[in-house]
Amino acid sequence: MTITHLVTHSGGFHADELLSSVILTRLYPEAELVRSRDTRWITSGADRIIYDVGGDFDAAAQIFDHHQRPNPLREDGQPYSSFGLIWAHYGREYLRAMEVPEHDIEAIHVSIDRGFVLPVDLLDNGAVNAAEAGPLFAGLTLPVLLESLKPVFDDRADGVDDRAFMAALPVARAFVEAQVRHKAAKLRAEAMVLASIEAAGAGRVLELPMGMPFRAGVEKAGADHLLFVVYPRGSDWALTTIRLSGDTFENRADVPAAWAGLTDAALEAASGVKGAKFCHNGRFIVVAATREAVLQMAQIAVGEALAEAG
Repeated sequence: MTITHLVTHSGGFHADELLSSVILTRLYPEAELVRSRDTRWITSGADRIIYDVGGDFDAAAQIFDHHQRPNPLREDGQPYSSFGLIWAHYGREYLRAMEVPEHDIEAIHVSIDRGFVLPVDLLDNGAVNAAEAGPLFAGLTLPVLLESLKPVFDDRADGVDDRAFMAALPVARAFVEAQVRHKAAKLRAEAMVLASIEAAGAGRVLELPMGMPFRAGVEKAGADHLLFVVYPRGSDWALTTIRLSGDTFENRADVPAAWAGLTDAALEAASGVKGAKFCHNGRFIVVAATREAVLQMAQIAVGEALAEAG
C-alpha cells in the first residue's frame, strides 16, 4: 500500500524525529506529516510510517520508536534514537534518492551512520552529554542547535509547536543533504587522486586536475614517496604540502625557507622562477602564474627537501 502519512509525536521536538522527517519526506514527498499522540494515528498501519512514538520498534510494521523497554540497541550495545532506526532501515534508499552512485552507497551509509547519526542517537538517549564538547562548544552541537528552534516556553499560541517543527525541517534538511554531498564528493576525489597517483608513477609531485581533498587517497595508495601536490586554482596554479597525518600540521616536506612570506618579484628572485607569485609564511602553499612555473618550483622544493633529508 502507498505510504500516505508520516506520523511522529506532537508537542516539543528533538533532533532525532526532526532528522528522521528529513529522510522520510524525501522518500515520500506526497505523504502528509502528522504530529500526534492520538492512538488512532500511532497504531501501526500499512499506509503509514510511525517514528519516535508508539512504544514499539518493528520495521516490518513500519513503526520506529525507541522509548520502550527494552530499547533497541546497535550490535555494539549503543542505543538507537528514532533517527538511527530510520537511517538503518531507509538510509540506503534515501542515498539513492539523493542520486549517490550505487557503488558508493554502502560506504557513505556507514560513514554517515558513525559520524552523524550515532552522535544524535547518543545525545538523545542521554548516553553522552553535550557538555562533553566543552563549555565553549556545548551549545553548538547539531542537536542543541536544532532544538533551539523550538518555541520559547511562554509562547503557547495554538499550533506553535507544529509551526516551529515545520520551520525547522528545511534547516535540518540542509545539514543532512550537506553530509551526503560532502561524503559523495570525498569518494569522487579519492578516485581522482588514485588515478593521478598512478599517472605520477615514482615522481615526487602529484598533479591533480583541480583542488580537492587528497590526503585520504594518498594514504590509501600508500604513496609515501609523494612530497608535494600541484593543481590549477582559478587562473593560477598552487603547490601545497602533504601533512604527515590528519592530527598534525607537520608536513612530509616544506617548501624552501628562503621563499617564506615572499610575493611577486621578490619570490621570483628568491626562487629563480619567472611567474612565482606568492609563498605563505608557513611554507605550506605556493602560488604561481602558470603550470610550468609551479612545476619548476615543485622540483626545486623536492630537491631541497631530499637534500635536507639525505
